[in-house]
Amino acid sequence: MRDSFLPFSPPSISEDEIAEVVDTLRSDWITTGPKVKRFEQDFARAVGAQAALAVSSCTAAMHLALAALEIGHGDAVITSPMTFCSGLHVIEQVGARPVLVDVEPDTLNIDPFKVAERAKQLRRANDVKVKAILPIHLYGHPSDLNGLMQVAADHDLALIEDAAHSLPAKYKGRTIGSATDSKVPSLTCFSFYATKNLTTAEGGMLTGDPDVIEKARMWSLHGMSRDAWKRYSSEGSWYYEVLYPGFKYNMTDIQAALGLRQLQKLSQFHARRRQIVERYNAAFSQFEEFQLPAERSDVEHAWHLYVLRLNLEQLAISRNQFIEELRARNIASSVHFIPIHLHPYYRDKYHYSTESFPVAYREYQRMISLPLYPRMTDGDVDDVIAAVCDIVRIERAKGRIVNAADSLQESAVHE
Repeated sequence: MRDSFLPFSPPSISEDEIAEVVDTLRSDWITTGPKVKRFEQDFARAVGAQAALAVSSCTAAMHLALAALEIGHGDAVITSPMTFCSGLHVIEQVGARPVLVDVEPDTLNIDPFKVAERAKQLRRANDVKVKAILPIHLYGHPSDLNGLMQVAADHDLALIEDAAHSLPAKYKGRTIGSATDSKVPSLTCFSFYATKNLTTAEGGMLTGDPDVIEKARMWSLHGMSRDAWKRYSSEGSWYYEVLYPGFKYNMTDIQAALGLRQLQKLSQFHARRRQIVERYNAAFSQFEEFQLPAERSDVEHAWHLYVLRLNLEQLAISRNQFIEELRARNIASSVHFIPIHLHPYYRDKYHYSTESFPVAYREYQRMISLPLYPRMTDGDVDDVIAAVCDIVRIERAKGRIVNAADSLQESAVHE
C-alpha cells in the first residue's frame, strides 16, 4: 500500500507557466489585455474555430451562449441529467426551462433518439418553445454530433456544446470546437478549471460564429461596446456605449499567461493521459467485475476522466464501499456525476423520481472515477491498478469462503 495519499487530479504546472505569469505581473496589463487576445487567437487556431472568447469559466461561456442566442423566459433547452449542475443553473438563470433527456448506456452522453422524441412532444404540447440542445461531451467522449445536428436542423434549434471535458477530443476527425458546415447555430464551451486537461486555474472559452462571439464578448463585460483593452490601449478611445445589461465574465492576462503555456503542452498532456488509460484498460479488462469506459471508433477521446463501472452483480460490496476501500489504500477517487434529477432543487421543482431517467440513475450507482492526470508517475499508475485489483481479489476470496461455508452447511443438513 502507498505511504502517501494519491490526489485525484492536481494541475500540471511547471516553471514555464510560472515564468509567463511573472512576466505578466511585471507588465502594464494584469487584467484583460494582450495575453488574453493571444490566447484567444492561439486557441481558435488549435481547435479550428472561427472565433474564440476567453472568459472566467465554462459556466460563464454557457451563460453567454444563451444570452447571445437570445434564449430566455418561455424558452426551453434540452440537456442531459448526467452532468455537473452549472449547465442547468445558467438555463434557469436566463429564465428558460431545462428539459432533461436520458443518456446512452455506453458513452453516457445524451441520446439523440430520445432528444428527437422529446422535442416532438414539446412541440405538440406547445407550453414552451424549445430553442436549443445543450449536450455534454462527457468525460471527454464526444456526443453523437451528427445525430444531434439532425435533430437541431429538424426542429430549428441551436446547439450549445458543453466541452468542459473534451479538449482535445475529435468527432469523425473534426476537433471539438471547430467550425462546421452545418446551418445549425453552434457554439462550444470549454473549461480551464484546475482539474481540466488545460488549466488557467479558473477560466473558460467560447468558440463559434464570429458575429455571435462578438455579441457574447459585449455581454461578457457589462454589455459595453468596447472592452478595456480597446479603451485604454494606444489605439483605443475613451468613449463606449452600454448595449446590453451584461455580466462581468472577462478572463485576465494572468489567467491567459497560464493558458498560453498550457496550450503548447496540450498534445504532450493528452499523450500521457492516453498512456495511463491504456495501462488501466489492460489491467482492468482481466476482471469480469468491471466495465471499461467506452470509446467509439469514430471519435478521439480527450480522456479527461477515467470512469470505471462496477458490475455490482459480480461484487459483494457497493460502489460507495469500493471508494472507501480505495481511500483506505491511499488512493483518491470520485463520482461523475450525481444525476441532476436527484438533487433536491431540480427533483422538487420538476417532480422527478429516481427512475425518471433510468439509464443515468442505474449507471450512477456503479461508477467510480479513478486518478488520471499527466503528473502521475508509472509508480502512481501501478499503485492505482494494484489497489483496484486487490479489492476485487479480496472480495472474491470472501465470496469463496462464504460459498464454502454454505456448501458445508447444506451438506450437514442433508446428512
